[in-house]
Amino acid sequence: MPIIDRATFEELKQMSGADFINELIDAFLDDAPNMIGNMQAALASKDVESFRRNAHSLKSNASTFGALGLAGLAKELELMARENNLEIGDRLGVLKDAYEKAAEELKGMRT
Repeated sequence: MPIIDRATFEELKQMSGADFINELIDAFLDDAPNMIGNMQAALASKDVESFRRNAHSLKSNASTFGALGLAGLAKELELMARENNLEIGDRLGVLKDAYEKAAEELKGMRT
């Protein structure tokens, strides 16, 4: 599976316009690390609802760009939190790695 699904990305680019896509990419690159940081903090404080909300937002934003692997990991974490389960093992580290790969690819997709 590609890191960024090109068809999804191209559809977003056509809907938003070639000029605006860079702003959307930059917003994602700014927001996603904050969401991941919020998830780390929520995990440390056992704040299931904050963890779930941030995982949900990250899932939605990643899906918008076609970062389907990242979105899938975020969805898994969101569902675990919904079940009041924060026994996530190393999944947050895996999610961070997936974000880094998606971020690098998105940086190269700027117009």
